[in-house]
Amino acid sequence: MAAPTVGDYLLSRLREWDVDTVFGYPGDGINGLLAAWGRADDRPRFVQARHEEMAAFEAVGYAKFTGRIGVCTATSGPGAIHLLNGLYDAKLDHVPVVAIVGQTNRSAMGGSYQQEVDLQTLFKDVASDYVQSVNVPEQLPNVLDRAIRVATARRAPTAVIIPADVQELEYSPPTHAFKMVPSSVGVHWPELAPDAAAVRRAADVLNAGGKVAMLVGQGARGARAEIEQVADLLGAGVAKALLGKDVVSDEPTWVTGSIGLLGTRPSYEMMMGCDTLLTVGSNFPYTQFMPEFGQARAVQIDIDPTFIGMRYPYEVNLVGDAAATLRALIPLLERKTERSWREGIEEDVARWWETMAMRAGVEADPINPMRLFAELSDRLPDNAIVAADSGSAANWYARHLRFRGNVRGSLSGTLATMGPGVPYGIGAKVGCPDRPVIVFEGDGAMQMNGLAELITVQRYWREWSDPRLVVAVLHNNDLNQVTWEMRAMEGAPKFTESQDLPEVDYAAFAASLGLQAISVEKPDQIGPAWDRALAADRPTVLDVRCDPNVPPIPPHATFEQAKSTMESVLKGDEDRWGFIKQGVKTKLQEFLPHRGS
Repeated sequence: MAAPTVGDYLLSRLREWDVDTVFGYPGDGINGLLAAWGRADDRPRFVQARHEEMAAFEAVGYAKFTGRIGVCTATSGPGAIHLLNGLYDAKLDHVPVVAIVGQTNRSAMGGSYQQEVDLQTLFKDVASDYVQSVNVPEQLPNVLDRAIRVATARRAPTAVIIPADVQELEYSPPTHAFKMVPSSVGVHWPELAPDAAAVRRAADVLNAGGKVAMLVGQGARGARAEIEQVADLLGAGVAKALLGKDVVSDEPTWVTGSIGLLGTRPSYEMMMGCDTLLTVGSNFPYTQFMPEFGQARAVQIDIDPTFIGMRYPYEVNLVGDAAATLRALIPLLERKTERSWREGIEEDVARWWETMAMRAGVEADPINPMRLFAELSDRLPDNAIVAADSGSAANWYARHLRFRGNVRGSLSGTLATMGPGVPYGIGAKVGCPDRPVIVFEGDGAMQMNGLAELITVQRYWREWSDPRLVVAVLHNNDLNQVTWEMRAMEGAPKFTESQDLPEVDYAAFAASLGLQAISVEKPDQIGPAWDRALAADRPTVLDVRCDPNVPPIPPHATFEQAKSTMESVLKGDEDRWGFIKQGVKTKLQEFLPHRGS
């Protein structure tokens, strides 16, 4: 029996770390690893994407929805370059991903050889927490182990570079000798508890407040029970950063929903009216949606000391695990008997959801995209995973979907890159094959990445215990988010040459792959289409003809501001009358009588 190679040992080490899946695309720069995979009976599982960028996105989706580390691999040169966008998505959203990339043979380095790229420099920023090349077999265990530990500890991407010739060398372990670095597998992470005196100071600030607002982000995931208890004691409302949409359910009447440009009016009004702010596990960057500086006394809780005290003049900054810190805080909090602040928030939330239903019911040509999301909201399985691509789909995802139960959801939050929706869905299905997954995809992102990755779906879906992966395409032949940004932020008309998309029959493409395909062309077809998709025995593509002129109105926009935006582009915008009509009808829903009025 042949001695194991470096490639063989790499795969066995990944198995020791309980890595069960690697997303990638082949190339001769990783031929030594691919040969080792063949000898290892495909353990860990190699999932072949259609493009290296998609492999990285799939690793990010896998990590986001499983809580485990994501791993991707690519060949030297162009393969490594293609990983970058997905790895930056991981970096900016704080997701643990390890990239294993090939490199040209050591003997060719420095010789302007084919596919020779300075990968250390290439990955220096995106994998700034740890990037290292393996030049001799004895180096491998320590480099790989550190890449995994650093990625997990820092919640960041790391990179391991292995020249092609090194992959094929006979593996020999590091010894107990000078300038050798032995290593070991595994780590037990502590629950980082806060400083007791600082917790007391935080409690004093929160107890003194009369109008308390809470802002929670993805760093508070796993602290739902503690958040609910603190919110009840303080009579607070809870707003959610976009990446924290699934941290607490939308069922409680005091959860105001998303915050920011894609957020809700109750979140905005709560922040504008509060006198005390408690931020848990969030690095929400848009300070214009937080209380005015000096308006509120504030406390922040975050496990990462490098992100503490940012964005707002916090009076007390607590470094610690969200759940552990809130548990330490709870016995020191005094239950507020004056509940008018909380009651006002609950009234605002109830009115908001009525407004959202009314907006979703506004007629459009042919379909109001808000209705697509609203119709799913009540149908969402309690264990569903939802991914949204960047663009206008993110607006409706943030505002119109009411999460309940154990529903999970995410998108490219900070990088806000186009194209991760379908690969996120694939990563979710690979990591959680027993859960239904729904992806909302703009037609721009679908043309950019989604169509090709449907081929990946076609290849693997029969292996999933729950075959339901639904991709809903917002088909409006317009790069809609940028069109609206041009109108609202630039006061400029739609630039047709950059914004119009070619017509594609997404349902026909899906059908050609053997997936269930449903064309939705009328509003009354939406509900039955969701019912069919969620009862299907295979993945489904919903090709939904949406009106591009339905505006994603920000929560702080007044009627006068919306009117001003429309007037600023009356001249020259090919869709001016359509979006003026839709904009007026949509904004008007806030002012019409509500059932609770």
